[in-house]
Amino acid sequence: MVTDDQPCAPHILVNLCTNKSFIFLRGASVPSAIVSSPLSPAHKSQQPSKRERERERERGGGDPMGSVGGGSPEEQQAAGAGGDGPPAVCVTGSTGYVGSWLVRTLLRRGYRVHATARDTGKAWRVFAAVEGGDRLRVFRADMGEDGSFDAAVTGCVALFHVAASMELHVSPGHDNVDKCVRSNVLEPATRGTINVLQSCVHAGTVRRVVFTSSISTLTAVDTEGRRKAAVDESCLRDLGDVWRTKPVGWIYILSKRLTEEAAFRFARENGVHLVSVILPTVAGPFLTPSVPTSIQLLLSPITGDPKLYSLLASVHSRFGCVPLAHVQDACDAHVFLMESPLAEGRYLCAAGGHRMAEVARLLASRYPPFKPSERLSRDFDASSSSVVSSKRLTDLGFRFEHGVADIVKDCVAQCLDHGFLEHPDT
Repeated sequence: MVTDDQPCAPHILVNLCTNKSFIFLRGASVPSAIVSSPLSPAHKSQQPSKRERERERERGGGDPMGSVGGGSPEEQQAAGAGGDGPPAVCVTGSTGYVGSWLVRTLLRRGYRVHATARDTGKAWRVFAAVEGGDRLRVFRADMGEDGSFDAAVTGCVALFHVAASMELHVSPGHDNVDKCVRSNVLEPATRGTINVLQSCVHAGTVRRVVFTSSISTLTAVDTEGRRKAAVDESCLRDLGDVWRTKPVGWIYILSKRLTEEAAFRFARENGVHLVSVILPTVAGPFLTPSVPTSIQLLLSPITGDPKLYSLLASVHSRFGCVPLAHVQDACDAHVFLMESPLAEGRYLCAAGGHRMAEVARLLASRYPPFKPSERLSRDFDASSSSVVSSKRLTDLGFRFEHGVADIVKDCVAQCLDHGFLEHPDT
């Protein structure tokens, strides 16, 4: 797991508001110069007290539209109206895997964080032991409710839209499955994303939106079934083919692709500076009470979960490898793109693509009871693979700190501690 005393690589920070550059260590506090911007919200004592947070956790809820213990939207806006202090940023989907680790990352960097969640009590439980919690406020918000994010975005200089619709299944028996998916999943997901962006426009202070996308929207196989030598942001899946063939996870693929397109369209029409981060399978340590699905996916050769194993095989088939990113690199990339004035468009964030044989070898080295079987080599064809390229991101100056060995080590270690994997000596 990443710790405070882990060696850090130099990193360039650019103040969004002044375009001044600073060199600091990844994981260090925000340099004092960034907090002097006239657009930076005041760093005032508006956080709920420890006692208030404890009462909120016991209740499991809070103000249906505002922050827990944070006062009315008018009071919140007054608190963020100016002065000296670290800038505030908003994170949607804060109780999910990437969202929660992103909140942790931002707090460790010295930012003030407005985290949104449908269940504020759950959010406070997730962040109970996070460093910098005095700079954290939790807001109740729901993508299905118009204006639900207004209070959370008030006074923020940036927003990270990590939240995504999880209504990705349709009940059997529908006469027209495509129509059902459009009306019950895709249209609400798109409206929810626009709802969040509308709040950014209303706030008037948001200078950058970072949208979390998925590598499920990409493919390394062309329309004639030939594998490409390299896959990058330009290798979009053909949506007509997704509708027609309905591959594993097809509703999720459509949801991520269409909401991302809608977000960019809205951003262009409303003067919002939006960039997207395309994440592969993300693994490593986690804050969530349950083991994230992406980690369960990576460990499915050990656990034998048939659905996740089938999905992992599908990913491997599409790329000839498993594209991976450590959760810390994924979150650092979000912050990097928020801070960089040159960031534009879409960025694939993968430390690389790894054949399943390599991943299985590392899994076995970290978890000796796992013995890769012959079935593994049959299910994960390694005859050809594509290079998974994050060149556009690294050309901008980002550097990955963790490779596949770190990813496997960290997720196996925490899954042993969590009890998801049995200890070898039991």
